[in-house]
Amino acid sequence: MLVFSQFTSMLAIIRTELATRGIGCYYLDGQTPSRERVELCKQFNEGWHDVFLISLKAGGTGLNLTGAATVILYDLWWNPAVEQQATDRAHRMGQKNVVQVIRLLTEGTIEERMYELQQRKKDLIAAIIQPGDEALSALSEQDIRELLSM
Repeated sequence: MLVFSQFTSMLAIIRTELATRGIGCYYLDGQTPSRERVELCKQFNEGWHDVFLISLKAGGTGLNLTGAATVILYDLWWNPAVEQQATDRAHRMGQKNVVQVIRLLTEGTIEERMYELQQRKKDLIAAIIQPGDEALSALSEQDIRELLSM
């Protein structure tokens, strides 16, 4: 299982809770040296521990984590492409598992609003990159202003 969070303080809380339950895990953030990252990924993919806690920004690119069958996005990032990069760490060549991606959302919270913002961004991007002029004309002035302000 890969657990991504944008907050290293949240990862520290999760790490402490896992330790109190006797669950070993790996941890990677922006302070983790490159050579250590490679070794951590190797050990995780070999199954030494079942949980890998990863800073969303530090672990979103360049890692091959095919040992994962579950990806948890603990808190959402305003840019859905960053989250997609993170989930792609498990969807790599050589993956033998069906990978389940879980986004944690609580009704009435900032995460819910963030998710709605992400969906609007995805819809706008999909409308823009479709072939032909029809997609561009389907965007209102407000849509374009909203897209450019994000």
